[in-house]
Amino acid sequence: MQGKVLDFASMTGEGVLLGSDGKRYYFAELDWKSQGKPQGGAMVDFITDGDRAKMIYLVAAGATTNKKDKMAAGLLAIFLGGLGIHKFYLGFTGPGLVYLLTNTIGWAVTWALMGIPNIILGIMALIEGIIYLTQTDEDFERNYVINKKQWF
Repeated sequence: MQGKVLDFASMTGEGVLLGSDGKRYYFAELDWKSQGKPQGGAMVDFITDGDRAKMIYLVAAGATTNKKDKMAAGLLAIFLGGLGIHKFYLGFTGPGLVYLLTNTIGWAVTWALMGIPNIILGIMALIEGIIYLTQTDEDFERNYVINKKQWF
């Protein structure tokens, strides 16, 4: 569920969220899964447990307009992963360049290594594709779009 932080008291480590259903949910700082401290007015995504909020993640500004399709990312990783296309699709330019350069220019350098780095990156891309496809849509969105997890 999505909602907004109404209040957070640093001294007690407790706060209140307003859910999209109009109800208030109480939470402890231990349930906050994003970096930094909760701030009033921050948009969040969370799981409810009665009147308690658990697994609270900060929703990045523009995250809803920057939604990425896990099916597209997974298939790109499986079929074109050696070139890092899935990394570019998710907005991770650095890791995408690692894949791309290793599998294009890297063949000349890795010739002495019998292409082992290229094979390793291909296997990594296959594993990433499988991970993308087996996650729920919410987990994929949280991990790779909101929290910008770049590797595995």
